[in-house]
Amino acid sequence: MSETGWRPWLPEAIAALTVLGIGFAEALVTWVVSGGDTAGFATALIAAVAVAMCRREPGAALGLVWGLGLFHVLTGAPIMLVEFALTAVFFGSARWGRPPTVVIGALSVPLAVVVAFVLHEGQIVSLHLLVGGSRLAALARDQPTVQLVVALIGLLVVAAPWPAGLLMRFLERASTSRSEMLAAEEAAVGAWRETEHAREVAHLRDEQTRLARDVHDVVGHSLAVILAQAESGQYLDDTGKLKKTLQTIATSARSSLQDVRQVLSTTQDTPPVRADADRFDELIAGVRASGHEIVATELGTPCLLPGETSAVAYRVLQEMLTNALKHGRRDQPITAERHWPSTQGGGFADTLRIEVTNAASTANPDGPGNGRGLDGMRRRLEAIGGHLDVRLRERPTGTTFTVTAFVPVRAAGGSA
Repeated sequence: MSETGWRPWLPEAIAALTVLGIGFAEALVTWVVSGGDTAGFATALIAAVAVAMCRREPGAALGLVWGLGLFHVLTGAPIMLVEFALTAVFFGSARWGRPPTVVIGALSVPLAVVVAFVLHEGQIVSLHLLVGGSRLAALARDQPTVQLVVALIGLLVVAAPWPAGLLMRFLERASTSRSEMLAAEEAAVGAWRETEHAREVAHLRDEQTRLARDVHDVVGHSLAVILAQAESGQYLDDTGKLKKTLQTIATSARSSLQDVRQVLSTTQDTPPVRADADRFDELIAGVRASGHEIVATELGTPCLLPGETSAVAYRVLQEMLTNALKHGRRDQPITAERHWPSTQGGGFADTLRIEVTNAASTANPDGPGNGRGLDGMRRRLEAIGGHLDVRLRERPTGTTFTVTAFVPVRAAGGSA
């Protein structure tokens, strides 16, 4: 059954019907004794309605209680058992009412006591109507102690439900707060797990991208060198030179295979064993061995780069030379310049500048464009705080394509 059905109203309905039944029975006795006084029936009906509303509309129920008190003052109807049933309303005002209703409920408690014990001379129930009530009333009038005891008992009976409702209200709020806290903790744990999962997925994707970039650089460079050597070998008539070219091809293929194995075995570039300048010279020598003329220039004093920076500089120079071989003219030399950091100014302090220039091929005058190679170089350099500059220049000898990499030689927070 939904919350709007009849079952949530069942406790209030039972309590209201009970109050109505007892009240009407008491009112009937009063009507017989007093000879036709019907005020008790109206009192019982108002009390039953108030009890029925004490949970859903505690403010309205309290209003009926105040109205019932006024009715008592005006009519003097001695329906005391019904008055005690109204303690359910006091309980409801403290348990489910809004803050103003809670305060009014607290004020209603002494009002009920005043109505019960001042207007009805200390009688706590209408026992005088059943068993010698006149003697009980007389005793209460003549004995102040009896009045005080009866008043205290009545006060306890009438007042106890209000603090009980307030206590249950606080306990429910505490339970709700604990539930909300647990729910918030569970949500935080869930969010942390999702964050960790997203971070792990992003890390795996970064590793996949890095792996693809490394394989592209290694395989692309090796195949470009091998292709250049194979193309030049077909024009050789000297057996000795041809044999040497084939040996160079085999060496390049073997070196490429080793590099690919190293890349596939780990997604992190291992720190170099040799000095950076030697590794750069080895790359240039490999291109020169393919039969393509290359003019290498090195300015400044070479220094040992941090592990990641060294790997980035090596891969970037490797891709630069690969692009020059693939897209440059065979009859024009490749120029490779390395400008190590200088303390003499010039705008390149703490920066290694690597520049490779080749004559643009007539078949592809715009150079290598924006393929995976250039994008990979940009991403590598940006990861360590560097950047890439790509330019086409018109010269008297034709169009040249220049790629310049600016590599910071100091890791964040440390020196080279």
